[in-house]
Amino acid sequence: MTDGETAPHPPSSAAEEEEEFGQLSRRPGDSTVSRADLQRDETVRRWGLVTPSATRIGRADSPDGDLSENVRRLHEERHPAMEGYSERAHRLEKLRLTHALCSNLGLTPWQRDRAIGTMIDLDLTVFGSQRAIPKVALVVIRHVVDREREHHLGLHDDEWIAEQPPERLADLYDQFHSITDDDQFTALCEKYDLDVTNLNRLRRTLTEQLDEQDLHDAVYGRNPYRDPSLPDLGVGSSA
Repeated sequence: MTDGETAPHPPSSAAEEEEEFGQLSRRPGDSTVSRADLQRDETVRRWGLVTPSATRIGRADSPDGDLSENVRRLHEERHPAMEGYSERAHRLEKLRLTHALCSNLGLTPWQRDRAIGTMIDLDLTVFGSQRAIPKVALVVIRHVVDREREHHLGLHDDEWIAEQPPERLADLYDQFHSITDDDQFTALCEKYDLDVTNLNRLRRTLTEQLDEQDLHDAVYGRNPYRDPSLPDLGVGSSA
């Protein structure tokens, strides 16, 4: 045997295996739960939830007892560790669902960040009965994508449009394709019960909110305010 090599383990004989398994108890009832463990489990289960509104955090000391004040404050989000949790969870849900819809529709990273940036700070209560996150997210996506395509063709500039001849305008509007013409977007609207009338009405509500909340230039993950301490990297600046 050379240095560094380990000796192979000899195969265990049948007698050794029989002796090893012979040490295991084979008496009736050895594999069942003990009576004490069973009673303890049944006792704990009797202290389960009494009503749907009962807390799921912690357990009382007895069936007739109440939760400690610390646990109760934690459940009601009055504990410092849980303060603002529902608001953070709602914000995260808006981000997650909007991101999923953008990925499903094949939006560009810039369009995705524009939609998420608008959606994440948007107050959904103004949309009334249509305030479900997927519905509002589809309205935001439609607004972001169509607005970008309008900018590309110059259709956002009312003064410039007024100066164009009718033939030029007809050609521009022929080039414009709304995301509402996309089959995947139409399928998602049908899934969440959004027709053309609701889309247009909710877009008007969205535009009003963008004005009130100053969210026209919102982009997720990008700060529109330049840090004054950073060097000027514009054209013509000295290296």
